[in-house]
Amino acid sequence: MAKNYVKVSANVADTVRPTVAGAKQHPGLSALRTIAGRITTPLLPDDYLKLANPLWSARELRGRVLDVRRETEDSATLVIKPGWGFTFDYRPGQYIGIGVQIEGRWRWRSYSLTSTPSRTTRTITITVKAMPEGFLSTHLVDGLAPGTIVRLAAPQGNFVMPDPAPPKVLFLTGGSGITPVMSMLRTLARRDQITDIVHVHSAPTESEVMFAGELGELARRYDGYELRLRSTRTQGRLDVTRLDDEVPDWRERQTWACGPEGMLDAAQRAWSAAGLQDRLYLERFAVSKAAVHGQGGTVEFARSGETVTVDAATPLMDAGEQVGVRMPFGCRMGICQSCVVGLVDGHVRDLRTGDEREPGSRIQTCISAASGDCVLDV
Repeated sequence: MAKNYVKVSANVADTVRPTVAGAKQHPGLSALRTIAGRITTPLLPDDYLKLANPLWSARELRGRVLDVRRETEDSATLVIKPGWGFTFDYRPGQYIGIGVQIEGRWRWRSYSLTSTPSRTTRTITITVKAMPEGFLSTHLVDGLAPGTIVRLAAPQGNFVMPDPAPPKVLFLTGGSGITPVMSMLRTLARRDQITDIVHVHSAPTESEVMFAGELGELARRYDGYELRLRSTRTQGRLDVTRLDDEVPDWRERQTWACGPEGMLDAAQRAWSAAGLQDRLYLERFAVSKAAVHGQGGTVEFARSGETVTVDAATPLMDAGEQVGVRMPFGCRMGICQSCVVGLVDGHVRDLRTGDEREPGSRIQTCISAASGDCVLDV
C-alpha cells in the first residue's frame, strides 16, 4: 500500500523539552554530558555551559536564528545554527521540532527541513508559512528576530529521498507541501543526481509559489528537471484522475507527494487503482480524524492532582497541557507511542477511528479524547 508519513502540523499545542539529537549514535557526547552533570553539582551543567556559549547545553539541543528570509508575502525561511550535540546526518525530506519562548512559555511545532545535509555549512533551514490559526507560525514569519535562541528536537520522519535517487521521479506538491521536496531537490542537485524529474506544483497564484526563483533556476540548469507550475485560482486544482494528461509516464516513476489532504487522498486512490501503491510516498501534515460524537467530560490527572473539563474534540494531551501537566510526547500524531499512559477510570475515544477505550487500557493521549469523565495515570 502507499506509504503515508505524517509530521506535526502547525496547530499543535506546546510540548515538553525534546531529546538531544544523535545521543544514541554518539555515546561519547552523551558521556561527556553525564560527567559534566556530576562534577558541577549542585549547579546544573547549563549554568556553566551558558557562560561560555548559549548554544551549549547538557540537557537540550539549542540553535541560534541567524537570518529570517522572506520567501513570499506570508512565508519565510529561518536559517538556524544548531548548537552542541546536533549531527548533520539527517535525510532530505525529514522534519525537525523547534521551540520558541513567547511570553514566558515554550511553544513547539515541527517543520520540514528545507536545507541539504551538510557538515560544511553547519546550518539548517526551515521554511514556514504563516497560517491564520497558527500563532507560532505567524510569530516565526513576522516576529522572530535574528539572534534568537531556540530549542530544537532531533530530525525525524520517513518521507525521504534514498541515495542514490531512483532514475525516474515525480514530485506532486501543493502550497507549503513543497518544503520537504525542496530539501530533496537541493540535495539531488548537490549530488548531481537530477536525471529525470517531473515536478508538478500547485499554488493559488504565481506570487505565492515558495522558492519560485530557485525552482526556475533548477529548470534552466538541468535538462532532467521539468517544472510545471499550476495557479489554482485561474487553472483550478490538479485533477489527479487526469494525470495522464500532465505526466503520461507517471506509472513508471517513483512518486513523492505532499500537499492538501484532497490531493493526497486522490493520489492514493489513483495509485491503488493502478496497483502501484509501493511507488507512492505521501507526507501528511495532519492526521484525519473521525467525526466527533459525545460531550467530552472532566479529565483527572491522578498523579498531578489536576483536573480539567474539555469537549469531545480536545486531545487528552492538550487537556493536560492546559492545566500545566507535563505530558509525555513524541510525534503527537499517533505513531510513535511515546505519549502512552494508563486509563485508570472512565472511557476515552480514539479521535481517528471513533473506538472507545475502557479502564485498564493503555491509551495514546495525542489522539484520544474524553468520552465522559475519566482518570489518567499521569
